Amino acid sequence: MSGKVVVFDHPLISHKLALIRDENTGTKQFRETVSEIGMLMAYEVTRDLPTLNIDVKTPCGIAHTRTLAKDVVLVPILRAGLGMVEGIMALIPTAKVGHVGMYRDEETLEPHLYYAKFPKTITESTVLVVDPMLATGGSVDFTIGLLKERGIKDIRYVGLVGAPEGVARIQKNHPDVDIYLAALDDHLNENGYIVPGLGDCGDRIFGTK
Repeated sequence: MSGKVVVFDHPLISHKLALIRDENTGTKQFRETVSEIGMLMAYEVTRDLPTLNIDVKTPCGIAHTRTLAKDVVLVPILRAGLGMVEGIMALIPTAKVGHVGMYRDEETLEPHLYYAKFPKTITESTVLVVDPMLATGGSVDFTIGLLKERGIKDIRYVGLVGAPEGVARIQKNHPDVDIYLAALDDHLNENGYIVPGLGDCGDRIFGTK
């Protein structure tokens, strides 16, 4: 099985992405817009979730309908991934949330794990790994590997902006994982940041720079 790469071209997503790319957008609007993009993306990311046929008694009869076949678990990569969680959960309020915390070595750009906590049902769930920026791909690659070590098979990555280098890394190391992005940008600079990108997403969400 080969994972797909989906880059959204929805007008609302494009409009909101332009807002968060703008260096003059303040923390409040940036945070709210990141969340809104997460919600819009989640609608398409979950389009092919497995369902079960069920019968529901309505006030007027029996409806033959469908319900989700398994849980959805969001796994944001701390801390920037938290910015997309609220928007996605607005669409999937029953979703459970795990967390992966890591920091990036400024010299090697490779990730180092300091925290991992997952719901007990995660192995049987559809898991959305959430991280706004797919730059070198190191953090996402590491997180997906961490999940696979726990026996999780249904994994999808959801992000805002990706670089070709990050996409290529995930496709090479995890060809079974679908990649969903709001935009695919040009390249990485010498510091491992996406160009043109939108800067440090975590700093802009939480106002720390």
